[in-house]
Amino acid sequence: MATGTVTTYGARDHARAQEGTRADAMPVLPASAWPAPPEGVAPDALVWAETVAGGSYTHKVLARGTELRLTDLAGDACAHLLLYVADRPWERLNAADTVKVLWNAYIAEGHLLLSDQGRVLASVVADSSGKHDALCGTSTAARNTALYGDGSPQGASPAGRELLKLAALKNGLEPRDLPPSLSFFQAVRVVADGKLEFTGSAGPGASVTLRAEQPLTVLIANVPHPVDPRPEYVSSPLEVLAWRARPTAPGDPLWDATPEGRRAFLNTADHLAARGIQ
Repeated sequence: MATGTVTTYGARDHARAQEGTRADAMPVLPASAWPAPPEGVAPDALVWAETVAGGSYTHKVLARGTELRLTDLAGDACAHLLLYVADRPWERLNAADTVKVLWNAYIAEGHLLLSDQGRVLASVVADSSGKHDALCGTSTAARNTALYGDGSPQGASPAGRELLKLAALKNGLEPRDLPPSLSFFQAVRVVADGKLEFTGSAGPGASVTLRAEQPLTVLIANVPHPVDPRPEYVSSPLEVLAWRARPTAPGDPLWDATPEGRRAFLNTADHLAARGIQ
């Protein structure tokens, strides 16, 4: 132990001296202090600004209308995402319905992320990656232990499900509350024989922006995709930015893009109106 921290006072002084220290991966508080807000977004509109290290996780409760941008900084991030309605977490992301109702297994701009109530949780309003996955979910402790020798959340190769459990617990949720997640920035394709082919990332700097169509609890684990064939545990930093904006409204092209999407937005609007949420 360092000499300066052998006493309680020394430990306190050492801890206080760390104030203002910046690490490569950490949240920025307040978010308005983020040095490079997205184009057209005022710094005081930012509500979340964080860099999530590879093999780590984050979480936040976001207001309806908030826009959330995820960026793959170095080309090897993989953001495993779960969404819950903030005050009623039994309504949550349903990856199967997201694929089934919208007739599309490959997430891209204009896609809607649905709950099992037929309502929109979030919409994809921008995407420069095109490398996402709604089929495989995230990695497990058993899978990572078999591949890398360890899948524990504090180990060298944490599994996505183990990290999402931690994020869930910090929001009053239990392991049984974790449905299959969506993966952003690492993709698979279904080939002719029905097998999944890993197609990797779009490279450094790709981003995707989601719009919260209801108040949401957001859980994110940044870990390798479960069918990534590389023998090493490869996971690079993920940038997370969110800012105040407006939810999708009637007349927006996204609202009327498909009959299924329009019905999902109408279901959402009806539900929110009954609860007095504008």
